[in-house]
Amino acid sequence: MIFDLPWVGFAIGLVLAFVAGLIADRLMRWRGAEKIRRKLDRGDEAFFQGVQHILSNEPDQAIEQFTKSVRINSDTIETYVALANLYSSKGDIERAIRIRQGIILRPNLDGAIRLRAIFDLGLDYKRGGFLNRAVFAFQEVIDSEPNNVEAHEQIERIHEDMHDWEKAFQARQALSKLVKGNHRHILAHHQTELGKVYEKDGDIAGAEKSYKKAISIFDRCVDAYLHLGDLYSAQQEHKAALAKWKKVVDVAPQFTFLAYQRLERAYAKMENPKPVGDFLKEVAERNSDASTQLALARYLYQEGETDSALDHVRQAIESFPSFLDARRFMGEMLLEQGRNEEAIKAYKDLLLTLDFPFVQFQCGNCGYRPDKLVWKCPQCLKWDSMRIIEPSSYDVSNGQLPS
Repeated sequence: MIFDLPWVGFAIGLVLAFVAGLIADRLMRWRGAEKIRRKLDRGDEAFFQGVQHILSNEPDQAIEQFTKSVRINSDTIETYVALANLYSSKGDIERAIRIRQGIILRPNLDGAIRLRAIFDLGLDYKRGGFLNRAVFAFQEVIDSEPNNVEAHEQIERIHEDMHDWEKAFQARQALSKLVKGNHRHILAHHQTELGKVYEKDGDIAGAEKSYKKAISIFDRCVDAYLHLGDLYSAQQEHKAALAKWKKVVDVAPQFTFLAYQRLERAYAKMENPKPVGDFLKEVAERNSDASTQLALARYLYQEGETDSALDHVRQAIESFPSFLDARRFMGEMLLEQGRNEEAIKAYKDLLLTLDFPFVQFQCGNCGYRPDKLVWKCPQCLKWDSMRIIEPSSYDVSNGQLPS
């Protein structure tokens, strides 16, 4: 496909015009209306030839015919729109922009056509990297049509791309009044990202406020809990950090491994790591997933309880034989204990799983698989669409990669 979505409606119109032309031609044949046929000037013929090239997926030839048409009849707005869309689809953004600007400046232009031309101009500005101009164009559309959802969506995406999270948040607030559905998780992500910007700039109070606002908007926002915990941990407020990371286990058990990574870093710095151990043991009793077992094993080993640590890491491996980190950790513990034969066997088993990553992610909306966890799919642009996919023990034992 060489056309993007805004062009689809116009293309359908062209197809209908083409079909109508065929029908008219047959009627003229049947009725012998030669004098009507002579009214089709060269410009009209070029226009319909251009339509035929579009239907044949021949954009260069279509451009040639439409250009010929406008030289003969420069008053046909549809032909200029077709040319602009064709140039845009071919990547000649500058020429598309010039044509659209010419359309907009025409006197006595129909209001709906002008507004669509401004919207398409915004799309071309966006494709060309002129993001501020694009926002201005889409805002002009909204000024005329406050309920134009497409324009609001485009403004939000541009502000997200520019990492202007405050304005992205405002754009989503406007959308939430126009489009039914749950917008809270997106608003929470915008606030979380804003908090990260504040934190990077050294504005700790601003960051904390944004993270808390994200949680107040959507109390299942994993990323907000994680980063608010990080913020407290960096300030040596370990109890407060632990409380936020614990929330991840409650609101999104599938992402507990993200909290455990932070817990391991934190209890190494804590004078009294017992609250971490109590927390991990509590979670392990009600949630025996591999990540929990490994986190508890690491804690127990740090506290000198090697046998208990080995028991839990073995449980992790039994749950998911492809858990590379668990197998590696078991080998390290056995070597440090001088249990070399057991360690050698453990590392032999480890080699069998090297091609099987323990955790992979896949977008539940479009199927895209990123290399690492992202909260917004880079392909379909949906927030919170990532799902964890894990290779089964059958895949590992049979030497098969998951499909």
